Amino acid sequence: MKKHDTLVKLHDDKYYILASSSYADDRVLTLNYGDTFGIFDRWGDIKQFGTCVQGIYHQGTRFLSDMELEINHYRPMLLSSNIKNENEMLSVDLTNPDISNERDVVIPKGTLHISRSKFLQDGACHELIMLFNYGSMSYEMELEITFDADFRDIFEVRGMDRKQRGKQQIPVVSSSNHVLLSYKGLDGIERHTNLHFDPAPATIKENRVFYKIRIAPKEAFSLNCTTICSVHATPVQFESYTEAFTKIRSGMEKTRGTIAEIFTDNEQFNNWINRSKNDLLSLLVQTPYGSYPYAGVPWYNTVFGRDGTFTALETLWVAPSIAKGVLLYQANRQATELKPLQDAEPGKILHEIRSGEMAETGEIPFKLYYGSIDTTPLFIVLAGHYLKRTDDLATIKDIWENILQALNWIKKYGDMDADGFVEYQRKAESGLANQGWKDSHDSISHQNGELASFPIALCEVQGYVYDAKKQAAYMAQRLGFTDMAEQLKQEAEDLKQRFNEVFWDDELGTYILALDGDKKPCRVVSSNVGHLLFSGIATPERAAKTATMLMDDDMFSGWGVRTLSTRAARYNPMSYHNGSVWPHDTAIIAYGFARYGLMPQALRLMQGLFDASLFIELQRLPELFCGFPFRRGESPTAYPVACSPQAWSVAAVFLLIQSCLRITFDAYNKKLTLYKPMLPDYIKQIRISNLRFGNENFEIDLVKYEHDLGIHLITKPVGWEIVTIK
Repeated sequence: MKKHDTLVKLHDDKYYILASSSYADDRVLTLNYGDTFGIFDRWGDIKQFGTCVQGIYHQGTRFLSDMELEINHYRPMLLSSNIKNENEMLSVDLTNPDISNERDVVIPKGTLHISRSKFLQDGACHELIMLFNYGSMSYEMELEITFDADFRDIFEVRGMDRKQRGKQQIPVVSSSNHVLLSYKGLDGIERHTNLHFDPAPATIKENRVFYKIRIAPKEAFSLNCTTICSVHATPVQFESYTEAFTKIRSGMEKTRGTIAEIFTDNEQFNNWINRSKNDLLSLLVQTPYGSYPYAGVPWYNTVFGRDGTFTALETLWVAPSIAKGVLLYQANRQATELKPLQDAEPGKILHEIRSGEMAETGEIPFKLYYGSIDTTPLFIVLAGHYLKRTDDLATIKDIWENILQALNWIKKYGDMDADGFVEYQRKAESGLANQGWKDSHDSISHQNGELASFPIALCEVQGYVYDAKKQAAYMAQRLGFTDMAEQLKQEAEDLKQRFNEVFWDDELGTYILALDGDKKPCRVVSSNVGHLLFSGIATPERAAKTATMLMDDDMFSGWGVRTLSTRAARYNPMSYHNGSVWPHDTAIIAYGFARYGLMPQALRLMQGLFDASLFIELQRLPELFCGFPFRRGESPTAYPVACSPQAWSVAAVFLLIQSCLRITFDAYNKKLTLYKPMLPDYIKQIRISNLRFGNENFEIDLVKYEHDLGIHLITKPVGWEIVTIK
């Protein structure tokens, strides 16, 4: 996906995400909650080494850059650490090393159990530290916590240099248990880190606290440490650990029903589904318009247009409320005027929104940025599919004017040279050069490796526009605009015909990647062409040829589809977009295969990603991994600065399941169809429950027999028909 992060010449791409140390994998653990996320080491500390990314971040700024725990000046020994299943808490188990004075061991190793439990909520990090004495005598000790805040913008942490920074304020010890760290940015905004300790320490200083503790045998000592991130002079209310955790659990109970329940007879596959569901729920943020999935932690913990739309499409069949929140949010952020610095044009749908000092000062253009060529047609695509899934015509009526404006943008601004294809060229040097989903500096090239000239017409974007016109025609028909519907249908068919004339390449055996600014074809084999099957713009014969090409060894790594063929001049399995594997990309291609009835290929891609998940920590598919070929008994090779969790990666499993079941909704006619569904070899039974339609739900059980697939309907909404075609 993203965003600003491909290595070209050293720092040609100013949005490249820096990995300047050989310790790029710092073995970190991540928590996220809304606009706040934390990156901790395995001890639960925050230390700056390797990529120097650890910290507590809020609204695009690092509010805590150091926090370390010591006992008698010794760092505890790590026993274990993990993120709990529902992503709500980091749990760490530690013990003491041999703690000595000048002559003797005063606390033998393994005597103290030290537990640390952390969770995030609404700009705060709550931590409970407990020490339990398993020894046979009392021990006296000193517990020390050091801390600091550098208030660096997320883009600084990513590696961007700044000529100037704001002013760090002198820390203030305002009471026996409260320290205030502050920073006034170049944007004139004051940002504060409030640290509160309960009980009060024996000594409190500007960057550390000390506790003098005596613990009797089989007794415990506990303390709460609360870190609150605040902007401006926001009043700070400290809650107890228990009160705050009760609230977060209550909120989780309310959101758990957002996504349908899927259970199979394969425990490992269930683990993948459950991990993906919990990750996705952790990325959902409540906005005035409904839930919106933030793109990913750490680099993209904010609203992205393309990511939000694809995540909504991947989960539409199991969680339609996500799509509604995405549509309403994007409609309310649609551009209304020309603003070149933001790449904004009337009717265009946003690319991303950023907060933080560098966004506020304009050092980066992403405070409200529109530099995506595909978010606008995808907005229309999502709206049409949402209507088919829910029959929520009221929402479509509410955003119909936005849909018309988006259609007008495609015609007036998207097709900038009136050749019938939509192309892009950034309006300001500070913006993104490439504006498709592969938006790295060097992601679009010719066969010889030469970068394509601008403006560029990407193949998959034409497919999205085709589908947008088809979906707009359906919505227009439902709203009673019959003439408009017929016109849009004809425009879609005309585009499909012309596209297949211009973009098909007989020698490649598939579609070209793009047309450059001189209308020269970029004759490069890439995963982009798989999206043409997803959108339906490919002809059946060419879809089959494209599928064959995508499953060849140069494209299919064994784990998933590479972004670029191994035969391409710019192929590099360790690159961001020129040979890596992206789970969402592979899932979209699998759905395209299933759309054209190419089920063996679709199931093979599903197996590849499932196999990959078994090797990856927590079974959490990251943003991407390297494109090296499958090696038996070894895991996929990690990409060092990939986001994890990332919304459209963790949502991939739901699209894959939909692909193998070939399940579709026609809510207007109250018909749910399973068209020649297939289960992979490693699943014999699958049950889907809480599949919502309004206030009612479906529950369906599929069982694989020796020569048949049994489909058992347990419950369905009133008036609905379940159609199975075998």
